[in-house]
Amino acid sequence: MELKIVKKINQEDVDLLVVPVLSSNLDKVLKDLDLVNLAKKKNFTGKKNQLLSKDNLLILGTGKEKKLEVEDYRQLAGNIINYLKNNKVDNIGLISFQWLKGNNVKDLGKSLAQGLTLANYTFDKYKKKEEDNIKVNIKTLVIELDSKKKVQFKNGFDQGILLSEGTIKARDLVNEPGSVMTPSLLAKEAELIAKENNNISVKILDKAEIKKLGMDAYLGVDQGSDQPPKFIHLVYKPKGKTKDKIGIVGKGITFDSGGLNIKVGDSMADMKIDMGGAATVIGLFSVVGKIQPKVEVHGIIAACENMPSGKALKPGDVVKNMQGKSIEIGNTDAEGRVTLADSLAYTQKQGINTIIDLATLTGAEMIALGTHYAALYSNSKKLNTEILKAVDVSGEKIWPMPLPEEYIELNKSNIADIKNIASTRYGGSITAALFLQFFIEENVNWAHLDIAAPAYAEKPFNSYTPIGGVGFGVRTLLEYLINK
Repeated sequence: MELKIVKKINQEDVDLLVVPVLSSNLDKVLKDLDLVNLAKKKNFTGKKNQLLSKDNLLILGTGKEKKLEVEDYRQLAGNIINYLKNNKVDNIGLISFQWLKGNNVKDLGKSLAQGLTLANYTFDKYKKKEEDNIKVNIKTLVIELDSKKKVQFKNGFDQGILLSEGTIKARDLVNEPGSVMTPSLLAKEAELIAKENNNISVKILDKAEIKKLGMDAYLGVDQGSDQPPKFIHLVYKPKGKTKDKIGIVGKGITFDSGGLNIKVGDSMADMKIDMGGAATVIGLFSVVGKIQPKVEVHGIIAACENMPSGKALKPGDVVKNMQGKSIEIGNTDAEGRVTLADSLAYTQKQGINTIIDLATLTGAEMIALGTHYAALYSNSKKLNTEILKAVDVSGEKIWPMPLPEEYIELNKSNIADIKNIASTRYGGSITAALFLQFFIEENVNWAHLDIAAPAYAEKPFNSYTPIGGVGFGVRTLLEYLINK
């Protein structure tokens, strides 16, 4: 897609001219464009997601009175792509009245690029190709913009494309069937990233090496599967001295049957998505070398399956993580937190004192926050604030949650240091986060993102997030790293 920035767009110079309108200036826009009668006929009132088209003109309703936010432009761009899937054109122009007022121009360029790219995503690798399934291919995008803001907009647009590519990589991995998306495939994806990026290295540990490090908790979850485990450690190093090391840890259960506490009914059908956190790590690393944040970044994934067999963990078993802390297995379907106990311990052993983990951890998170939101837990107010600041730009929905001390005893075990399932069914996302916090050492800044709900969209979330893997967290974490 070629980006052109001009002071004034002529309607005859583009195949389609797109005009987003605020409700406050709707009447003026319709009058200026001679669309008053058509708007009445089509009952176009400028509501959000309403479209009005005539010849090569497309009016997009925003439903906003005064100004648009960054997320509004991301969704508007998605609506443009969805319109173009039924109306193929090569060159489009985008114009608005006072649309930049009060907005960061770089963030605006970033959000437009993301909406245009992410809305065009489909996972159709296993489907018979349909001739009428139009893949939008915009050759030229013309933006009306003051020339003084051209560089900022262009930088934001280019960065938005990269953030979208990382998100799409994560979406692809989540959407793969469990028979394809194995620990070995995740490891190959990591190796390919390191091969293609000079500033990224990777270390893949096999079962013997994992055992040598004392990660018996992780290997306990793995032992019911025929697929070999793969412990993945990616490292991005910027040029020159680094002022910080950041660890991004992703839960990597490539298929979760529940183990001997096997899932029932339809609850196993989508469990290929249980490596959503790992997919985010891979997606992030696929582009972080091009974005080049100024901090050293470590990506950690303990990849394995959770399967039932004669070798599988049994309820009541006790395993130890590499810190020597013992875990009673109260339920084999609470396996992700057990593998994370070793992932977090390993990350801290690398001398990393800022860690963010992502995990499709609990159904309780989905009950508490619904389908769109991830839950954020942190022992650091500063880290919590930095992540939420990144959310303001990324558009991903994350809600801060508490880590109440009075709930810690709910994870108490009579025979081990801690139990992997709480003594109550209430507050399940909180007690799971408290379980993870048990393995965080003093003076380590840690945040946990429970992404059980937004990792996978059973229905489209918005104009740029279709059904399937969402790639949740890639954009937020990259924004966080960019700001470090």
